[in-house]
Amino acid sequence: MIYHFVVGDLAAKPLLAAFADQEDASVIVLKDILNIGPITKEEGQNFSDMRAAFWQEILPNEKQEIILDDMERLLDISKKMYEDDSIVAWFWIAPLPADVCAYYWLLYYLSKHSGRFMVVNIAGLPFLNDLGKLYFPKSIAELSTKEIVKATKLARPVTASEIEVDLYEWKQLQAHNAAIRTMAGGKLIKNQAVDFYDNQLLAQCSNSFQKSQKIIQAAIGKENIIPTGDLYLAWRLRELAAIGTLQIQGENGKSSKDFEVKLYEASSTEEESL
Repeated sequence: MIYHFVVGDLAAKPLLAAFADQEDASVIVLKDILNIGPITKEEGQNFSDMRAAFWQEILPNEKQEIILDDMERLLDISKKMYEDDSIVAWFWIAPLPADVCAYYWLLYYLSKHSGRFMVVNIAGLPFLNDLGKLYFPKSIAELSTKEIVKATKLARPVTASEIEVDLYEWKQLQAHNAAIRTMAGGKLIKNQAVDFYDNQLLAQCSNSFQKSQKIIQAAIGKENIIPTGDLYLAWRLRELAAIGTLQIQGENGKSSKDFEVKLYEASSTEEESL
């Protein structure tokens, strides 16, 4: 049995299609993105509960309780690997901070199964699109089913030296426990402050109310990828409004489609008092 770990539903689609008819393959979709929010739990705290609480803060008015079970599924598979030496785990990794952080996290648990934790790393490698043209994908989601099958030839076990170095890197990331983690080349991750993307958001704001979703999409743009997802950026807009940098109207506790923001302007009363 091969357990194929991948981050996110979009990246999982081509894998699910490629391995649909293989009884000895199972795709494990990691729902959480570990490049934002806390990754170090307090004593006695459950990792999944800590991560769920973080997302609950991002979505304060979410009616349904946010439940994350990535850790529980990982531990269950690790247990199966202890019981059956024929089971292996593969991680499909692209040059994205969510993927690299997930790799470090998985490594902590799966490196204990010597020689049976494999990676398929597409960073910097050329693939063919549906038109037969060469391109360099930035995510697993960009691969076709046909290219996924070809990419299986890239699978290799994580080496002993990688385990030593990368486990140290993960411990360093946990010690810093930054609000945001970004790519710094290769498998290197750089710690960033919670307001790291605020200036990009503010640059798209004006003195007129705009839908927050429009601001977020403009900030991301075609070339300027912000790998946090819309939910985090919408939360940052609400936080900027809370400290008076922006003004907000609408249902700001919901999605980015439900509220508008503009640059803060002092009222005439406030100006007179000054």
